[in-house]
Amino acid sequence: MKAKEIDKELLKNLGMRIRGLRIKAGYTSQEIFSYECGIPRAQYARYEKGSNITFLSLQKIVKFHQITWSEFFSENFES
Repeated sequence: MKAKEIDKELLKNLGMRIRGLRIKAGYTSQEIFSYECGIPRAQYARYEKGSNITFLSLQKIVKFHQITWSEFFSENFES
């Protein structure tokens, strides 16, 4: 698999993980979650679709869910 394909796959997995955590937390709306998390709604929607995410935005999401980085990367990612 080429590097660009691997990057796309990683971002897709990241988006699925972010979406899964949002839903698990009881947020059916991206808009409400993104507002409470402090991320612009349109940007957050792009993250769930697999757009590249900034470290600071990812940190907000991880902190919002009150999980560790290890817990965050424990699903949808290979070692």
